[in-house]
This record gives sequence, C-alpha cells and structure tokens, in this order.
Amino acid sequence: MSEGRSAFGAFDHAMMQRALELAARGLYTTTPNPRVGCVIAAGERIAGEGWHEKAGGPHAEVAALADAGARAKGATAYVSLEPCNHEGRTPPCTEALIRAGVAAVVAAIRDPNPVAGGGGEALERAGVRFRHGLLADEARELNMGFISRVTRGRPWVRMKAAATLDGRTALADGKSQWITGVEARRDAHRWRARACALLTGIGTVKADDPRLTVREVETPRQPLRVVVDSRLEISPSARVLEGPRALVFTAAAGQLSNAEVVRLPNSGGKVDLPGMLQELGRRGVNEVHVEAGFRLNGSLVREQCVDEFLLYLNPSLLGDSGQGIADLPGVAALGERLKLRLLSTERVGDDLRLLLRPAQAAPPA
Repeated sequence: MSEGRSAFGAFDHAMMQRALELAARGLYTTTPNPRVGCVIAAGERIAGEGWHEKAGGPHAEVAALADAGARAKGATAYVSLEPCNHEGRTPPCTEALIRAGVAAVVAAIRDPNPVAGGGGEALERAGVRFRHGLLADEARELNMGFISRVTRGRPWVRMKAAATLDGRTALADGKSQWITGVEARRDAHRWRARACALLTGIGTVKADDPRLTVREVETPRQPLRVVVDSRLEISPSARVLEGPRALVFTAAAGQLSNAEVVRLPNSGGKVDLPGMLQELGRRGVNEVHVEAGFRLNGSLVREQCVDEFLLYLNPSLLGDSGQGIADLPGVAALGERLKLRLLSTERVGDDLRLLLRPAQAAPPA
C-alpha cells in the first residue's frame, strides 16, 4: 500500500533515513545494481542493518537479516527499494524476509525493474504487511540512474561544465585546464566516481588529452571511458585509451587495438547520440557523466540527451574569445530559451556549484 509521509511516524522516518544512509555507502560500487540499504527494527530498537555493496554480493535485506539473526522474527524491515522477487545472481530477498519471520516491510519506493518487481505482493501473500512511499523522493534521487535505465532503456546523463561568470568554458583553441580551483576539481571527481561511464568528445581529447579517470578521491573502481569521435580521428596514443579498454562511438569504419569501436552513424554522418545512450543502457550503464567541449555539449542538449547539469562557476571573466558551455542556435525571443530548474547551490572553495535540470523535463517514474 502506497502511503504519504503523514501515514508514518517519527520512528519510521528515522529508520528509513538510516536505510538511505546505508544505501549511499554503495554509491561508487553497486553498478549496474541499485544502491539499497535496509534496517531491521524490533520494537523501537535497531536489530540489524546492511547495504548492498556490489553486484553479485548479498543484497541489503540479506545483509541486514544476517546482522539481526533471530531478532528479525516479528520485526519490521525498512528498505530503500522494494525487495526483489526474482532469482538473479542471488535468491529473491522476499523469500529471505519471509523465512526470517519479519512481520512487516516498509519500502521507500517500488522496484521499477519489471524482472525483479512484485516483491510487495509476494510478501503480502505470505502474510507480511507491506507499505511503501516513505522518503520516496530521496530514494529516487539516490537511484535516478538505475530507474532511468530500467524504465527508459537509457542511462541518466549528467553534463558537467566549469565556466567563468561570462559563461566561458575554454579558450578559443579549446584549452580549458584549469578554470576552477582545486576544491571544485576534487568535488567534480566525486561526481565522476559515482558514474558508471565518463563521456567526452574528440575535440576535448585533442585539446586536453584527458585521462578521464577518477583521481582526486578514493574509489574501488574506475568508470567506463567513452569517447564520441565521428570520424575516428583519435590517436592510438591518447591517454584516454590507456589502461582498461575504452569505448569509442563513431560514424566511420575502422578499429583500434586498445579500444572497442562501435559504429553508430546517424543520417548526418555523425554519431547517433540517442542510439548511443540506448547502447550504453543495454550494457548496464546507469549514470553517464559528461565532460566534453561546447560542440558535443550542444549536440547532446539539442537532441534532448541531457537530464542534469552540474555547473561550476568561477568568479572570473574570459571575454568573447572563449568558448561557451554549449554550441546552441540562437533564439528569436526570450521565451524560446532553454529554461532550467535550479536544484541546489553550494560554494566549493572559491567556486559556486549549481545543480540544474531542464525545467519541463519529468524525471523517470
């Protein structure tokens, strides 16, 4: 049964908040699985807790039940995502909860995955009370990429840009290192670390020769590196191709010895960007973090491939010779401009971080 916040008490809120905190521990590790936390509460006390650490490992409910032991009988399980109801790499969590004898399960949101969904109904058939809807918005934000992939077939795309106050992200020749300060760059690496894939274009590869890796923060894994290169001009010695195999999308024929090349042309001889996102979704990519130049940024925005903007503003001015955030056509009237909705602002060192989304876009259900 879906219930609003008012249907739950203060203790329920505290337990679900704790489940979300536990889920966030898997921020860098669970891909392609969702980030999930679970708290087992007996009476007004926590009997056990756990979170999903990585694909193939125990799910949050199983870890929490192991922590609770016999105390799980008659208890309530608070889970940030509806318990799964299918046999994947691990057995269904619904069966584990039923066997443990829990009396009730509260989920923040239903599982949008049609393969794993239906856990609430399975629990109710076994006599376990099931409710959901507690801190649902917070749970969706934590797993926006997973929800996007299983409902839309494509990952959640976050475009990062660092700009001066006059909106310039690079010099006229494309050089962009460094517009923002050390703290902002470190913060941006945290966003890189949570992504499943880091994406850039051939223009940025030529201008900056980036490694496109997470370096400023500790992470147990490196995201997949993706390059959009319509004419397959990338040098085999480009740093983005060092280490684990990168993925290069192109419209041209050809191969690279140290990268996987996917030919995906559109009618204009460029890379089919929406098709690229569908292919990344098929590969289990939940979140894509874009750090590209203004031309690729413009193409992604024009083709409605961007779900979120992560913008760092530096208190400086570069002037008319610099490149903008995105190469977009001009508009004839102010009402035609792309409007964004501001989600958050935060000072990071000497820079200002903005998180924005297209004003008219609806988030994945």
